[in-house]
Amino acid sequence: MARPTILVLRLVIAAIVLGSLFVQVVIVPLLATDLSEDVNDDVAAVRVPVVVIILLAIVCVQVSMISVWRLLTMVRRGTVFSPRAFRHVDVVIGAIAVAAALMFALGAVLAPGEAAAPGVVLLIGGLGVLLAGVALIVTVQRALLVQAVERDVRAQQLESELGEVI
Repeated sequence: MARPTILVLRLVIAAIVLGSLFVQVVIVPLLATDLSEDVNDDVAAVRVPVVVIILLAIVCVQVSMISVWRLLTMVRRGTVFSPRAFRHVDVVIGAIAVAAALMFALGAVLAPGEAAAPGVVLLIGGLGVLLAGVALIVTVQRALLVQAVERDVRAQQLESELGEVI
């Protein structure tokens, strides 16, 4: 991967992490305040679960971004085709899967009563399905990484054997 591409990806990741920190520190407390001021009993009943789910979803994004940053470092160093990369990919898969589960939980929290319109709950469920699909795609990519690492190890073995023969 070219250095400019890695640099741009790192800038995007930094912007996402900084933006998510801003949302955690500023926007979520404002959301909690707005939800507590609502006189609707249905909204008041879901205030705490909604805020907790949103905070946990933001943490999932941050964890994913940190793992992708580490993978980019491995790409830059040329060490991404090693078993150490699996740990970072597994963390990304886990964080995305947890985020999908959180979206389904958010939909379940908002579904009863009048806290959210049915269309909003449907959109949240769709986001959960989308995230689950992304987790599956990354799982397939992990399997491809496993194959690449196995081939790289085999190629090194063959090169070593050829060096001994010559």
